[in-house]
Amino acid sequence: MAQTVNVHEAKTHLSRLLEAVERGEDVVIARAGRPVARLVPVVPAGQRREPGAWRGQGFIADDFDETPESVIAAFHGDVRS
Repeated sequence: MAQTVNVHEAKTHLSRLLEAVERGEDVVIARAGRPVARLVPVVPAGQRREPGAWRGQGFIADDFDETPESVIAAFHGDVRS
């Protein structure tokens, strides 16, 4: 269950609220009783991508861009096989 605090309490007890977030608790900040923000832990970014890392690992068939006549016919409303 989320812990809801008002803006004044959030400003006064920010360190305590951050510790709660680090423990995995949900903290919602409300203004005049209406939730306006949620404190969430920062998720570390993944490893940087290296361009070309998959080079040579894939295969594209020679007929990749050839559409069978039956598929073209189906797009024009001809449902015969």
